[in-house]
Amino acid sequence: MQKTKKHPIRQTDEIGRRKKRMGQVIVIEDRCKGCSFCIANCPRQVLRLSSAFNKKGYHPPEVVDITRCVNCHFCEILCPEFAIYSVECDDFGE
Repeated sequence: MQKTKKHPIRQTDEIGRRKKRMGQVIVIEDRCKGCSFCIANCPRQVLRLSSAFNKKGYHPPEVVDITRCVNCHFCEILCPEFAIYSVECDDFGE
């Protein structure tokens, strides 16, 4: 029986290095209740608490550095209000 790969190998650049998977975090501010689960558990420290208030009176998260997100979707898994998600972006900086 031949082994098959479940996940395709990512594209490589002209030198042969694998391209970095990049993501963009999107926060639905009015849905957020300020629990900070996404901020505390982000493996790349992409988020921080905002100084602004949303309609509910909570401080939603804001993106600190957009280039650090690797689109792991961990923030959206943890969010109890479904107020945050990430999308894949191939065009960042490369």
